[in-house]
Amino acid sequence: MGKQGSPRRPRPGVQNADLALGMKDYQFRCPETLPGSDPSLGRRMSWGDNHWNPKTVLFHGLKNDSAKYSAFKGVYVGKRHLWLRKYVRSIAFMFGLMGFILLIDSLMVSIFDVRNLLPPSTQIESSGQEEDRGASINEEKSSVQMYDRLLNLASNALAEKEFKPDSSRFWEEPYRQASAWKPCADRKVPTNLGKFDKNNGYILISANGGLNQQRVAICNAVAVASLLNATLVLPRFLYSNVWNDPSQFGDIYQEEYFMNILKGEINIVNELPPHLRSLDIEAIGSLITDADLVKEAKPIDYIRHILPLLLRNGVVHFLGFGNRLGFDPLPSKLQVIKLPLKRLRCKCNFHALKFVPKIQQVGSLLVRRIRKYGAARSMLDKQLLGNFMLDNPSNKHDAAKGPTKYLALHLRFEVDMVAYSLCEFGGGENERKELQAYREIHFPLLIERLKNSSPISPGALRKLGRCPLTPEEAALVLAGLGFKRGTYFYLAGSQIYGGKSRMDSLTSLYPNLVTKETLLTPDELAPFRNFSSQLAALDFIACATADVFAMTDSGSQLSSLVSGFRTYYGGGHAPTLRPNKKRLAAILSENSSIGWNSFEDRVKKMVEEGQRVRVRGFGRSIYRLPRCPECMCKPR
Repeated sequence: MGKQGSPRRPRPGVQNADLALGMKDYQFRCPETLPGSDPSLGRRMSWGDNHWNPKTVLFHGLKNDSAKYSAFKGVYVGKRHLWLRKYVRSIAFMFGLMGFILLIDSLMVSIFDVRNLLPPSTQIESSGQEEDRGASINEEKSSVQMYDRLLNLASNALAEKEFKPDSSRFWEEPYRQASAWKPCADRKVPTNLGKFDKNNGYILISANGGLNQQRVAICNAVAVASLLNATLVLPRFLYSNVWNDPSQFGDIYQEEYFMNILKGEINIVNELPPHLRSLDIEAIGSLITDADLVKEAKPIDYIRHILPLLLRNGVVHFLGFGNRLGFDPLPSKLQVIKLPLKRLRCKCNFHALKFVPKIQQVGSLLVRRIRKYGAARSMLDKQLLGNFMLDNPSNKHDAAKGPTKYLALHLRFEVDMVAYSLCEFGGGENERKELQAYREIHFPLLIERLKNSSPISPGALRKLGRCPLTPEEAALVLAGLGFKRGTYFYLAGSQIYGGKSRMDSLTSLYPNLVTKETLLTPDELAPFRNFSSQLAALDFIACATADVFAMTDSGSQLSSLVSGFRTYYGGGHAPTLRPNKKRLAAILSENSSIGWNSFEDRVKKMVEEGQRVRVRGFGRSIYRLPRCPECMCKPR
């Protein structure tokens, strides 16, 4: 410590006022977050001791007023720096956030526009690489549309109707005569009618195809057994690589119920008697294939060609039996004796074939979820759901919980149907190559036939109404019929060819679309996995019990059987919508010019024409058209 009165030594690090101010400025410019720095160091150095000693200032040759001015200036600059220090982090954060957003935006734009930025040659090369991964992947990337203009008109029309009352008249049967016909194929008849005293032998049936083809085969087999006065062995189902379903009769239908309902008509047993089981049926000439019987053979063909084999060998095996029995006519000498033959086929289809409880139970659950609440609706529910028929809603509040009506749609647009049609569906060269490759693998006979004939152009096929309807065309028809955008749809069927790229047109107009896969949990569906016929039974139930059933292909077995079931049990309150594909093709050909009002009028007239109440015509299927004296009764 120095003597009293002697000047103090200046503080370390502060040699003069300018240097002190320079240090303050330096401390501001150096970030406080530098490694090893003390955030409070700058504050201590700048503002830790603000009393300036004039002796120290004079020691450096400065005047008092200059020192005061310098001190004032230092305080001002320090305050300004303190304000900047206080808000600099917020300002820096805002600038950083804005820069990050701009960076992300630029990145997203570059991703979505990269194909547009590529030169044509690069785009072609990229497309080729995608094709290598499969055409189905390519199709999933963009929607395939054939009628852009009409889709826009339909979308606008549905938007206008969104908040208006439902004006579609297609929720009900348009013709009152539909309710005049009543089911009566199970009516009692004299026990000796249609039966001989002696059993002529045993008939084995191995049915091919899926659920609905097998159902037709069973009913035809019952009729053949009656026609030939033979005992029917419980039908067997052939395993198909297409359907991949090992299910047998008892996995789908109730065996005992089937036998009991028909026991007064024909004899049915579970298996051949022991003395016939060891026979080589093919070796003895009793194996009958499709080559031995033409499609929809007449009953007289069975009398002439099959009955002698049956009488000689005691057994006949129909392998791959399906549509091998026509509906008309019977030989005149058998007409009186075998009058109930058509009735017997109706009785088998509409009364004897009941789904097993496992299918009925899950079918009931499926229908309940589609309708949003449980309610017994009609005889259709009773016949298809059995003991699992839906309960009535407990009160009016339950009935108002959700949509009580739904439309079931069967889209017959699987790859096999599409490929076999030889039509084109707007997918361009990729689509043509893919379908041709499928034909060469799965339809070799079709390929050979095409080599020896002059093919009809895809455009001509479409005009003739031979092309299956696309989901886009189905959506336009439904919009033309006045169904609102919020309509609840159940979609039946297998994998739609093209997947999402094809379905976008339908789901954009009608987003409330459900399937059994979306309504049932994986655990609930687990017992049916790998059993396509059992899954098809669930579709059958959901379609048959729907408020409205719409089909796109009247030749489909599912559509045919479901529409017949609804006619038989619907009581005139189960409308079916069936477009005329030839007339629809003519309407859609005017896509570039037709107005929406005109489109609606023509589509409605087309569908209403298909709903007319007609008695079954000569040679027509009684499974699809049961309005005939042998199947249904009309009070006079």
